[in-house]
Amino acid sequence: MGSEGPGSELALDTVTTTSFLGQALDSPSLYNRLLEESRISSAYSVAKHVLDICGALVGLVVLALLFPILAMLICWEDRGHIFYKQTRVGQYGQPFVTYKFRTMIVDADGYMARYPELLEAWRKGGKLKDDPRITRIGGFLRRTSLDELPQVLNVLRGEMSLVGPRAIQFSEIEAFKDLIELRQMVKPGLTGLWQVSGRSMTDYEQRCILDCTYVLDRSFWLDVEILLRTLPAVINGIGAC
Repeated sequence: MGSEGPGSELALDTVTTTSFLGQALDSPSLYNRLLEESRISSAYSVAKHVLDICGALVGLVVLALLFPILAMLICWEDRGHIFYKQTRVGQYGQPFVTYKFRTMIVDADGYMARYPELLEAWRKGGKLKDDPRITRIGGFLRRTSLDELPQVLNVLRGEMSLVGPRAIQFSEIEAFKDLIELRQMVKPGLTGLWQVSGRSMTDYEQRCILDCTYVLDRSFWLDVEILLRTLPAVINGIGAC
């Protein structure tokens, strides 16, 4: 399914979209039709690939320029590893390894295990407000989204796209329920509707709606508009945590 011009998709009524997706889940034939109609044209596929490669190469240059400074700051704060490695869910549910600049204390997962109330809060929303595990330099990296800059390598490897749903962990799949199949028809992205709509201010249900909306209405112009809206969102720190 395509769009008639930039901006039309971003103005979708969330309530209407939620109702429509709910009806699709109740009707197997309608849901299968959604899956079929969400397939894209070869022209869009080629244009998106070119956009991904060009954008990732620019990002790679920025990464090379900033890496010495960011690496020094991360190591200076607590002498830990520079990168954080994690397995994420890719297109069609295929696993892939992604790297980010480390923004949390060493043994952040162990810290979470020692505080069950934090673990429960994370399971409900996938994020923690005022997460105590985030370091000082980590807070800056997250507000500016620089922590995700190494993921341009995933884009160059074809595991991610510049624009798409957020790359989730396998432990998060259950939260997206039956719509996970529709959501996973596209590659996860460095940015997307979720990121420009408040990021951590949205809950799992809203994220799923936004992700599925993107899958159904994606087009070259929607990708361009999301990319253009990403920079102001990052600069203003909208929904960052």
